Amino acid sequence: MIRSLKPTTLAFLLTLGMTLLIWVLRGARILSFVEGWVLWVLIFLCILLAVISNLR
Repeated sequence: MIRSLKPTTLAFLLTLGMTLLIWVLRGARILSFVEGWVLWVLIFLCILLAVISNLR
């Protein structure tokens, strides 16, 4: 049985996955050109979306 996710939960999971992928690829020096602040923005966006997802 496949359950439909709320849009905010789906946005959180997508952002979390993208953040982890960029973090790993940056650590492997594949995406070394990505600035550090981009990773911090994604981390804070994940936290914000998690809070919003829990409030709804």
